[in-house]
Amino acid sequence: MIPLAILAVALSSASALYSSSDDVLELTPSNFNKEVTMYDGLVFVEFYAPWCGHCQSLAPEWKKAATALKGVVKIAAVNADEHQSLGGQYQIQGFPTIKVFGANKNSPSDYQGGRTADAIVDTALSKLKSLVQDRLKGRGGSSGRSGGSGGKSGGGSADDVVELTDSNFERLVLDSDDMWLVEFFAPWCGHCKNLAPHWQSAASEMKGKVKFGALDATVHSVMANRYGVRGYPTIKMFPAGKKDGDAMEYDGGRTSSDIVNWATEKLAENLPPPEVVQIVSQDTIKTNCEEKQLCVVAVLPHILDCQSKCRNDYIQILKDLSTKYKKQPWGWVWSEAGQQMELEAALGIGGFGYPAMAAVNTRKQVYVLLKGPFSEKGINEYLRDLSYGKGAPIPLKDTKIANIEKTEPWDGKDGELPVEDDIDLSDIDLDDGKDEL
Repeated sequence: MIPLAILAVALSSASALYSSSDDVLELTPSNFNKEVTMYDGLVFVEFYAPWCGHCQSLAPEWKKAATALKGVVKIAAVNADEHQSLGGQYQIQGFPTIKVFGANKNSPSDYQGGRTADAIVDTALSKLKSLVQDRLKGRGGSSGRSGGSGGKSGGGSADDVVELTDSNFERLVLDSDDMWLVEFFAPWCGHCKNLAPHWQSAASEMKGKVKFGALDATVHSVMANRYGVRGYPTIKMFPAGKKDGDAMEYDGGRTSSDIVNWATEKLAENLPPPEVVQIVSQDTIKTNCEEKQLCVVAVLPHILDCQSKCRNDYIQILKDLSTKYKKQPWGWVWSEAGQQMELEAALGIGGFGYPAMAAVNTRKQVYVLLKGPFSEKGINEYLRDLSYGKGAPIPLKDTKIANIEKTEPWDGKDGELPVEDDIDLSDIDLDDGKDEL
């Protein structure tokens, strides 16, 4: 009999996608700081789950890239299923997620390149070239060891932090249609000095999305007292478009990545949910599918089989779920059964009856069918699995999803059978046809 301890180790090793014989650096909470945060070079980190199909497909390419870049760029991996604390620290929502740790290790960027070894190597060399050029120009960034007022912050600019005062606070912040993060500080405060480079870096990274401000509370005490500032630094969030002056207490970490992640999450919470749009033209697909990470396509029963109340109930399910998943960059569209036959054929819809659903990734040219019930619970489980990288993707037959027939949008009414014209029998000889004797 195999001892349980040995069996556990064997199972753990079997579940991992990488081993010590690979050139991929395996990261854990115990070595992450040393190998990534305190390292001066460039690090590409894949956060993966062993059960994730996309992760399994990426693994051989990731290994090839690691071998090619050995001694040049670190290629690493975190089993986020096992080390959930690291996944949580970097707000990992799906697998695989690749983060690029450059000059400022406190603010990694998302990898946006292809998933082949060649694409990974090309992107890594491009990032490395930028890192070296920044060093030549004196923009060294923060490796995580510097802090305080003299440290630079990974390309962050003091110009991206707005200097606030008692006299301009209402005009710039309270009357704004933007979301604001405001730091109330004191010039002599050590923690404020340590926060400064991270605050600048976060402001630069979130430029155009969230505005960052700083108010010297020792000079501009009116606003500081209004918002109950008792210690330094105190950070408040002012939601977009709210003129009442209500503020939310910032409860995140104090690194630039913590601040960016917190701000991004709050920004998403305040965004309106995406629209659930009827497919009426090719533009519908272009806007809601080709320009999105994922496109959720529902085909609802014909109006004669499912009248207005029935159809609106289905659409409401889609709206509720689009709200639940509004943080995901997804498009939501629907069509009536039989209205877009080429689309149905492309997505393998129709054979299982209606309603039906498929999620399409046009960039990867694959789709995944809903096999469970078309209900809020059934679709939620399906979408949850997709957000974690689960599902059985089917390749699209063409680079284009389908040619869309231009149709009139649904008028919201019940369906009616076409009225047949009355048959005029006046000109018809109705003689019984008996032969005269």
